[in-house]
Amino acid sequence: MTLAYDLYWSFRSPYSYMITHRLTALEREFDVVGNIRPVYPLAVRTPEFFETRDPLWFSYFMQDIHREAAFLGLPFRWPIPDPVKMDYATRTYPKEQPHIHRLTHMGVAAAQLGRGLPFLTEVSRVIWSGEVDNWHEGDHIARAAERAGLDAAALMRTVDTEAERLAAIVEESQVAQRSAGHYGVPMIAFNGEAFFGQDRFDQFKWRLDQQGLTARA
Repeated sequence: MTLAYDLYWSFRSPYSYMITHRLTALEREFDVVGNIRPVYPLAVRTPEFFETRDPLWFSYFMQDIHREAAFLGLPFRWPIPDPVKMDYATRTYPKEQPHIHRLTHMGVAAAQLGRGLPFLTEVSRVIWSGEVDNWHEGDHIARAAERAGLDAAALMRTVDTEAERLAAIVEESQVAQRSAGHYGVPMIAFNGEAFFGQDRFDQFKWRLDQQGLTARA
């Protein structure tokens, strides 16, 4: 029996990037499939979240993301540019965001075509690996979409012509995410239980095993 889970995931989250390769390997080896539900990052949904953080939250976060990427053997660098535009003088996030809404809508459209996880995997590597500067320019994202098995031109047309519909799906996913037990990403919801953070992957796999996870034939 195929087991299914929901994945709530953000293009601005380094930890979201860090879980995609393990989910890809999991689905390749075992009879399990994710319902991919991209959401907007907290910086867009609830920017006030960051206004109340202790300064140690930021310094620890920056230390931890580099350490965790090294531990996992993943190439990593903060993106150029950041998927979410920030005013560094005021540490606030303007409402006009040139990248994150479009990226998120691409993820939704890719998921609807059954290529959600491959798209997240390929695009997040372009953004977060440090292998590409100015990932938003040229054909970097289009080539990532093609590596994920998608028609890049058709995907872009869908995003351009159906922005309101895709935005509504994102909003539905954000409501569902909170109902499932958390607001952060990456978050996996499985069998009535929330697994927040890429470091909960092993516990998620453990729960899958308890529910009869089987290898693909």
